[in-house]
Amino acid sequence: MKKSKTLSIYLIIMTMIFIITFSFLIPILFRPFFYWQISTLNLVKKTGFDYQTIKTAYDEIMNFCLGLSSTFSTGGLKYSVKGFNHFLEVRNLLGLNAFLLIFSTFSILIVPFLFKKINIIPYRFNGYSNSYYASSIVLISFITIFLLMLPDFTLALNIFHYIFFPGNKNWLFDYKKDEIILIFPEKFFLNYSVLIVLMMTAICLYLIYRDKKAYYSQRFFTFL
Repeated sequence: MKKSKTLSIYLIIMTMIFIITFSFLIPILFRPFFYWQISTLNLVKKTGFDYQTIKTAYDEIMNFCLGLSSTFSTGGLKYSVKGFNHFLEVRNLLGLNAFLLIFSTFSILIVPFLFKKINIIPYRFNGYSNSYYASSIVLISFITIFLLMLPDFTLALNIFHYIFFPGNKNWLFDYKKDEIILIFPEKFFLNYSVLIVLMMTAICLYLIYRDKKAYYSQRFFTFL
């Protein structure tokens, strides 16, 4: 079997994309986390909206952003054209995230199989698998980013929007025209960021542990 470094690098990149997109998507799909925040962030008292109004607004927005509904709605809350355009961009961004997740999953599962058919397998740098390096890079990078953004999360949130929503500022809501922003305080995004990083950390540590265990087991049996 021929060992390909190019194939290995490609799979490392695909594994990194898988970890990142999976870690971003699952917390968004896990709606009970938001429902829990309605009480922990005291949104009913702070916004003046009742629990069901907040929950309905969130559900309808997420249905639109996730492509589960073609009609945009914020329940009983007011929204502007500017607000709608922003959530349309969020919908497109989540669609891209889903596409990259599917594509990276396909690459990880199918590409090695296809190359093996023509006697080509991934090269193992220093004896470690592709997932070991992908996990290590993602883990170090995102923990570093998270620690850097914690002292000024407002700035970090603004930078995020400038990067992923370039060319406009429709994400700067006026609560009088877009009441929906009232149920999405800054602490909400911070909590979601923590959940995403925790999920990413759990996945990376599991893959690193699994590959370390396999590496030392192989070294042990080779020694014997």
